[in-house]
Amino acid sequence: MKTLTIREAREGLSHPDQMFADSNEVLVVCRGEPVARILPVERRKKPFRSLAAFRASQPFQEVPSEVLISEDREERF
Repeated sequence: MKTLTIREAREGLSHPDQMFADSNEVLVVCRGEPVARILPVERRKKPFRSLAAFRASQPFQEVPSEVLISEDREERF
């Protein structure tokens, strides 16, 4: 784990690829006390499904919308 002061972190944030190149975790300290911990982003394990695959997995509506709306309106009156 890499430890930086607030000043070092502020100066290094303009080039984060260099700042985090050699360590996975960075601890930012102020007067010896930890104030922040910077961690790497976890990569997504599963890629996004395509929209076509998602739509194919969804069930179709058996009753048309017009019928459902008219039945709802009839029940109200």
